[in-house]
Amino acid sequence: MKTLALIDYGSGNIRSASRALAEAAKLAEIDLQIDITSNPDVIERADCIFLPGVGHYADCMNGLLKREGLHDALTQAVIAKGTPFMGICVGMQLLASIGLEDGDTLGLNWIPGTVKRITPEPSSLAIPHMGWNEIQNLNHPILSDLGENPHLYFTHSYVFETDDSQQSVAHFNYGGDFTAAVARNNIFGTQFHPEKSQKIGQKLLANFLKWKP
Repeated sequence: MKTLALIDYGSGNIRSASRALAEAAKLAEIDLQIDITSNPDVIERADCIFLPGVGHYADCMNGLLKREGLHDALTQAVIAKGTPFMGICVGMQLLASIGLEDGDTLGLNWIPGTVKRITPEPSSLAIPHMGWNEIQNLNHPILSDLGENPHLYFTHSYVFETDDSQQSVAHFNYGGDFTAAVARNNIFGTQFHPEKSQKIGQKLLANFLKWKP
Protein backbone atom coordinates (compact mmCIF):
# COMPACT_ATOMS: atom_id res chain seq x y z
CA MET A 1 0.00 0.00 0.00
CA LYS A 2 1.38 3.37 -1.07
CA THR A 3 0.42 6.38 1.06
CA LEU A 4 -0.15 9.90 -0.24
CA ALA A 5 -0.55 12.95 1.99
CA LEU A 6 -3.01 15.33 0.34
CA ILE A 7 -2.33 18.57 2.20
CA ASP A 8 -5.40 20.26 3.70
CA TYR A 9 -4.53 23.85 4.61
CA GLY A 10 -7.75 25.62 3.68
CA SER A 11 -6.80 26.32 0.06
CA GLY A 12 -7.63 24.10 -2.88
CA ASN A 13 -10.34 21.77 -4.06
CA ILE A 14 -9.41 18.81 -1.87
CA ARG A 15 -12.27 16.53 -2.90
CA SER A 16 -11.68 17.05 -6.62
CA ALA A 17 -7.97 16.37 -6.19
CA SER A 18 -8.68 13.27 -4.09
CA ARG A 19 -11.03 11.82 -6.70
CA ALA A 20 -8.56 12.50 -9.52
CA LEU A 21 -5.69 10.90 -7.60
CA ALA A 22 -7.80 7.84 -6.83
CA GLU A 23 -8.60 7.42 -10.53
CA ALA A 24 -4.94 7.94 -11.43
CA ALA A 25 -3.96 5.21 -8.97
CA LYS A 26 -6.28 2.81 -10.79
CA LEU A 27 -4.72 3.79 -14.11
CA ALA A 28 -1.23 3.24 -12.65
CA GLU A 29 -2.36 -0.02 -11.01
CA ILE A 30 -1.20 1.25 -7.61
CA ASP A 31 -2.89 0.42 -4.32
CA LEU A 32 -3.07 3.96 -2.91
CA GLN A 33 -4.18 5.27 0.46
CA ILE A 34 -4.98 9.00 0.30
CA ASP A 35 -4.75 10.81 3.62
CA ILE A 36 -6.32 14.28 3.56
CA THR A 37 -4.29 15.87 6.30
CA SER A 38 -2.29 18.66 7.89
CA ASN A 39 -0.97 16.30 10.55
CA PRO A 40 2.85 16.51 10.67
CA ASP A 41 3.28 12.85 11.64
CA VAL A 42 1.16 11.65 8.72
CA ILE A 43 3.04 13.91 6.32
CA GLU A 44 6.47 12.76 7.45
CA ARG A 45 5.46 9.08 7.05
CA ALA A 46 3.86 9.49 3.62
CA ASP A 47 5.35 7.94 0.48
CA CYS A 48 4.42 11.02 -1.57
CA ILE A 49 2.90 14.45 -0.96
CA PHE A 50 0.40 16.50 -2.99
CA LEU A 51 -0.26 20.21 -2.41
CA PRO A 52 -3.31 21.77 -4.11
CA GLY A 53 -3.95 25.50 -4.16
CA VAL A 54 -6.73 27.87 -5.22
CA GLY A 55 -6.98 31.58 -4.49
CA HIS A 56 -4.50 34.32 -3.71
CA TYR A 57 -0.83 33.62 -3.09
CA ALA A 58 -0.66 35.46 0.25
CA ASP A 59 -3.80 33.80 1.59
CA CYS A 60 -2.54 30.34 0.62
CA MET A 61 0.90 30.88 2.14
CA ASN A 62 -0.59 32.27 5.34
CA GLY A 63 -2.97 29.31 5.52
CA LEU A 64 -0.05 26.92 5.25
CA LEU A 65 1.96 28.72 7.93
CA LYS A 66 -0.97 28.86 10.37
CA ARG A 67 -1.31 25.06 10.49
CA GLU A 68 0.79 24.08 13.49
CA GLY A 69 3.88 22.13 12.47
CA LEU A 70 2.86 21.92 8.79
CA HIS A 71 5.69 23.97 7.32
CA ASP A 72 8.32 22.11 9.33
CA ALA A 73 6.82 18.73 8.44
CA LEU A 74 6.79 19.54 4.73
CA THR A 75 10.38 20.76 4.88
CA GLN A 76 11.51 17.65 6.73
CA ALA A 77 9.69 15.28 4.37
CA VAL A 78 10.41 16.98 1.05
CA ILE A 79 13.79 18.65 1.55
CA ALA A 80 15.46 16.48 4.18
CA LYS A 81 14.02 13.06 3.26
CA GLY A 82 13.43 13.59 -0.47
CA THR A 83 9.79 12.47 -0.48
CA PRO A 84 8.25 12.90 -3.98
CA PHE A 85 6.17 16.09 -3.99
CA MET A 86 3.73 17.64 -6.43
CA GLY A 87 1.99 21.03 -6.21
CA ILE A 88 -0.69 22.38 -8.53
CA CYS A 89 -1.74 25.94 -9.40
CA VAL A 90 -1.07 28.11 -6.31
CA GLY A 91 0.32 24.99 -4.64
CA MET A 92 3.00 25.08 -7.34
CA GLN A 93 3.48 28.85 -7.06
CA LEU A 94 4.23 28.55 -3.32
CA LEU A 95 7.44 26.74 -4.28
CA ALA A 96 8.85 30.11 -5.39
CA SER A 97 11.01 32.49 -3.36
CA ILE A 98 8.40 35.25 -3.43
CA GLY A 99 4.93 36.01 -4.77
CA LEU A 100 3.90 39.52 -5.82
CA GLU A 101 0.12 39.10 -5.59
CA ASP A 102 -1.36 41.37 -2.86
CA GLY A 103 2.07 42.69 -1.93
CA ASP A 104 5.30 40.77 -1.50
CA THR A 105 4.89 37.41 0.24
CA LEU A 106 7.76 35.01 0.90
CA GLY A 107 7.23 31.51 -0.44
CA LEU A 108 8.79 28.15 0.38
CA ASN A 109 11.86 28.98 -1.75
CA TRP A 110 12.24 25.33 -2.81
CA ILE A 111 12.55 26.40 -6.46
CA PRO A 112 14.03 29.92 -6.57
CA GLY A 113 11.99 32.38 -8.57
CA THR A 114 9.19 34.94 -8.51
CA VAL A 115 5.43 34.66 -9.05
CA LYS A 116 4.34 37.64 -11.15
CA ARG A 117 1.15 38.77 -12.85
CA ILE A 118 0.88 37.35 -16.35
CA THR A 119 1.62 39.99 -19.01
CA PRO A 120 0.44 38.78 -22.43
CA GLU A 121 0.94 40.68 -25.65
CA PRO A 122 -1.40 42.00 -26.91
CA SER A 123 -2.65 43.27 -23.55
CA SER A 124 -6.24 42.84 -24.79
CA LEU A 125 -5.99 39.10 -24.03
CA ALA A 126 -8.24 38.27 -21.09
CA ILE A 127 -6.85 37.94 -17.56
CA PRO A 128 -7.26 35.53 -15.85
CA HIS A 129 -6.03 33.04 -18.42
CA MET A 130 -8.76 30.41 -18.36
CA GLY A 131 -9.37 27.29 -20.42
CA TRP A 132 -7.48 24.67 -22.37
CA ASN A 133 -3.99 25.41 -23.64
CA GLU A 134 -1.22 23.36 -25.19
CA ILE A 135 1.89 22.68 -23.13
CA GLN A 136 5.21 22.56 -24.96
CA ASN A 137 8.93 21.86 -24.44
CA LEU A 138 8.16 18.98 -22.09
CA ASN A 139 11.24 17.93 -20.16
CA HIS A 140 10.39 15.71 -17.19
CA PRO A 141 9.39 12.05 -16.56
CA ILE A 142 6.02 13.11 -15.13
CA LEU A 143 5.27 14.78 -18.48
CA SER A 144 6.04 11.68 -20.53
CA ASP A 145 3.58 9.81 -22.76
CA LEU A 146 0.96 12.56 -22.79
CA GLY A 147 0.46 12.29 -26.54
CA GLU A 148 1.03 14.86 -29.26
CA ASN A 149 0.25 18.49 -28.49
CA PRO A 150 -1.21 17.83 -25.03
CA HIS A 151 -3.77 20.39 -23.88
CA LEU A 152 -4.46 20.94 -20.19
CA TYR A 153 -6.79 23.19 -18.22
CA PHE A 154 -5.56 26.52 -16.82
CA THR A 155 -7.17 29.16 -14.64
CA HIS A 156 -4.79 31.79 -13.23
CA SER A 157 -3.63 35.41 -13.33
CA TYR A 158 -0.07 34.90 -12.09
CA VAL A 159 2.85 32.87 -13.41
CA PHE A 160 6.06 31.42 -11.95
CA GLU A 161 9.29 32.86 -13.38
CA THR A 162 12.12 30.57 -12.25
CA ASP A 163 15.62 31.92 -11.62
CA ASP A 164 17.07 28.83 -13.32
CA SER A 165 15.47 28.26 -16.73
CA GLN A 166 16.27 24.54 -16.54
CA GLN A 167 13.84 24.25 -13.62
CA SER A 168 11.03 25.35 -15.93
CA VAL A 169 10.22 21.98 -17.52
CA ALA A 170 7.18 22.88 -19.65
CA HIS A 171 5.79 26.04 -21.18
CA PHE A 172 2.57 27.43 -22.60
CA ASN A 173 1.92 30.33 -24.92
CA TYR A 174 -0.62 33.04 -24.12
CA GLY A 175 0.60 36.18 -25.76
CA GLY A 176 4.08 35.14 -24.68
CA ASP A 177 5.97 32.12 -23.43
CA PHE A 178 5.29 31.25 -19.77
CA THR A 179 6.09 28.42 -17.37
CA ALA A 180 3.57 25.58 -17.24
CA ALA A 181 5.54 23.23 -14.97
CA VAL A 182 8.55 23.41 -12.67
CA ALA A 183 10.82 20.74 -11.22
CA ARG A 184 13.86 20.30 -9.02
CA ASN A 185 15.08 16.95 -7.71
CA ASN A 186 12.06 15.30 -5.99
CA ILE A 187 9.86 18.39 -6.39
CA PHE A 188 7.40 18.94 -9.26
CA GLY A 189 4.61 21.45 -9.86
CA THR A 190 2.13 22.49 -12.53
CA GLN A 191 0.43 25.81 -13.22
CA PHE A 192 -2.45 23.96 -14.88
CA HIS A 193 -4.99 21.74 -13.14
CA PRO A 194 -4.44 18.05 -13.97
CA GLU A 195 -7.51 17.14 -11.91
CA LYS A 196 -9.61 19.16 -14.38
CA SER A 197 -7.77 17.97 -17.50
CA GLN A 198 -9.58 14.70 -18.21
CA LYS A 199 -7.56 11.76 -19.57
CA ILE A 200 -4.31 13.67 -20.07
CA GLY A 201 -4.47 14.96 -16.51
CA GLN A 202 -5.15 11.43 -15.27
CA LYS A 203 -2.10 10.16 -17.13
CA LEU A 204 0.09 12.91 -15.67
CA LEU A 205 -1.09 12.12 -12.12
CA ALA A 206 -0.45 8.43 -12.74
CA ASN A 207 3.07 9.33 -13.84
CA PHE A 208 3.55 11.21 -10.57
CA LEU A 209 2.38 8.25 -8.50
CA LYS A 210 4.87 5.98 -10.29
CA TRP A 211 7.71 8.53 -10.21
CA LYS A 212 10.91 7.52 -8.43
CA PRO A 213 13.16 10.61 -8.38
